[in-house]
Amino acid sequence: MRYRLTFISGVAVGYVLGARAGRDRYEQLRKTAQQIAQNPAVRNTVESASTNGRAFARKAAGSLADKAGERLPDSVTDRVPYLRERSGAAEDDWGTSNT
Repeated sequence: MRYRLTFISGVAVGYVLGARAGRDRYEQLRKTAQQIAQNPAVRNTVESASTNGRAFARKAAGSLADKAGERLPDSVTDRVPYLRERSGAAEDDWGTSNT
């Protein structure tokens, strides 16, 4: 309950301060945020972080699938495309490829 009360009071204080700042301050903050987002250094950093994050997620998913695939029954691994590929099954029950 204490955290909920703290959150609600924070929202109320933020609303009051935001309302007092007015539209001009909002526009100023928006323009500044837009300039930061369009900065080439920021864009490159975001892109590399995104690429690294995807690579890490693929690696983690593969590792997890390897560990889980060894412990799961065949009825489950047959239904998960990645695990099915590892087991060597080329087609599913419908005669189509693993898509």
